[in-house]
This record gives sequence, structure tokens and C-alpha cells, in this order.
Amino acid sequence: MLDGAYLWGGMELPAGLTYAAYAHRGAYALIVTALLAAIFVLAALRPGSATSANRRIRALVYLWSAQNVVLVISSILRLDLYIGAYSLTYWRVAAFVWMGLVATGILLIMARIALEKSNEWLLGVNMLTLSAVLYVSCFVNFAAIIAHYNVSHSREMSDGGSELDWFYLRSLGPQAIPAIDMMLNRTGDMGTAARTSLVSRHYEADQFRAQQQNWRAWSFRNFRLAAYLNRQSSPLPGAAAAPQ
Repeated sequence: MLDGAYLWGGMELPAGLTYAAYAHRGAYALIVTALLAAIFVLAALRPGSATSANRRIRALVYLWSAQNVVLVISSILRLDLYIGAYSLTYWRVAAFVWMGLVATGILLIMARIALEKSNEWLLGVNMLTLSAVLYVSCFVNFAAIIAHYNVSHSREMSDGGSELDWFYLRSLGPQAIPAIDMMLNRTGDMGTAARTSLVSRHYEADQFRAQQQNWRAWSFRNFRLAAYLNRQSSPLPGAAAAPQ
């Protein structure tokens, strides 16, 4: 009911409660509910047991699992509000992925009940899902995604959003260079943070080009960044010589 009021009803958070605390509370509750759902299924609905054949108990477990799915959706919305207020980071991307895995795990619990599969089947399918997520994540350019999101949704680029964290943007490495260029070209800001980021941008680009001389460093991701750097040598022409 509280999630419905704050997340869908448009109510303001209580005084003193930040979006960070609100998101963390949802994440911690989600851990407990996910573990309880798994324990209920593993202990109460063993294949061939009397409780497993009881329709009322099965219906209650379905209801419990569906409620947990709603809680996962609420936690995702909490995290979305958190990111809107404080920008995106690696850990927040990981939280999104983790919540997706929790939701998938709960749906697999429901599938295990409906299909009358064994606990070994449930464990194996969950491990397969986790392996698939880890494998696909190897091909995702998270640094570029985070950098582009933070720049696009920053206060400097749009009416809302949070103030851009230049330090974190630079810490993402050379894959953040296109986002840094977009920010500098759009705003033309040459304040202290922007000048520092421009110098860091040139340093990162030079280091990246030097590393690409070794053929072992080649990857499709690096190939795309190298092609970008060849097309655009520097944002704000002449800005690199600005006073420090």
C-alpha cells in the first residue's frame, strides 16, 4: 500500500527520507522476501508430498510469489527514482540486473510448482539463467552506457536531473570520451571541472591510442572507439590551451 502511494500515487516522500534510503529499504526487503519464497517452495512443496498435492496450499504459494513479483517491480521503480536523483553508477546497474534475476527466480519458482518439477530442476535452471546473464554482460559496454545516461540526464543538458559528476564521469575511462565530448560541445562550459575533464579526455585518448598499437588489445568495442577518435580529434577546438 505504501509503495502504491509513493510510487504510483505521486505522493512526496516523508520529510527526512531521501531517495537513497527509500531505495535501500526496498532492496533489503526484497532479499528477505525472495529467500522466504524459495524456502516455502523447497520445504513445503516437495514433489510427491501431501502439501504439494493440496490445491489451497499451491494457490497460496502462487499468491505469495505473485506478491513478491510486485515487490520486485516496486524495488525497480524505487531504484529508478534513486538514479533520477543521483545519476547512474556501476553498482546501480548491477542492482537492476540483480532485481531482474530475483524476478526471474520467483517466476521460475511458480513454473516449478505448475510443472511439478524437482528442486534440482529449479536449481539448475536458476544457475543456467545466472550464467547466461553473466555471459551476455561481457559484451555490454557498461561504461559508455553509464556515461551517456549521466550526461543526457544531467541538469546541464536537461531541465531536470542531478548535477553532472565530472569526477565519476572521468573515472569510467576512455569509453566515456564520446559522452564527455557531447557534454563539452553542448554546453561550451569551460569551468574548472570542464577544463580538468578536457585535459583528462586528451590524456585518456592518447593512452588508448598507444594501447591499440598492440594487436592483442583489439576488440570490437575498442575498434569503434578508435574510429570515433579518428573522426573527432577534440571537442571545443582550441579549448585544450585554456588556462588551468
